[in-house]
Amino acid sequence: MIAITPHLRHPRDPRQSVCGIPVDKVRRWETEDPPRAHTCEDCLTQYEEAARPDDANHPIGDATLIDTLRRIVAERQYAKIDGVLVDVWSASVTVLIWDNLREDKRQRLLKLPSHELILRCIRIYTSLATKRGER
Repeated sequence: MIAITPHLRHPRDPRQSVCGIPVDKVRRWETEDPPRAHTCEDCLTQYEEAARPDDANHPIGDATLIDTLRRIVAERQYAKIDGVLVDVWSASVTVLIWDNLREDKRQRLLKLPSHELILRCIRIYTSLATKRGER
């Protein structure tokens, strides 16, 4: 019996899923981008981006995370930081917000894991853009 878990279609072979299950055996395809959390774990880990090693590792409290984000923006190339792919837009928004924060607020943000810090900066940017009517 086949599990009902949805699968991702292989980008180069439409006849199979990323995890290798043939197309005729899959009951449901995941089509949202990015895929929802309940997508087959094998599918998510088979993508080249997910399988590649981390470009940078930053423990909590490491201020060099911002330097890594600045490098992403300068090179206009995403990177994998602490197991999470960070795109150019997220990095640029984080750097923009970081540069405009007071030192005490920066220290509070540094107490978060890297992906949480980035998400918090995006949330701040979104709330500011919404208030100005830019969104």
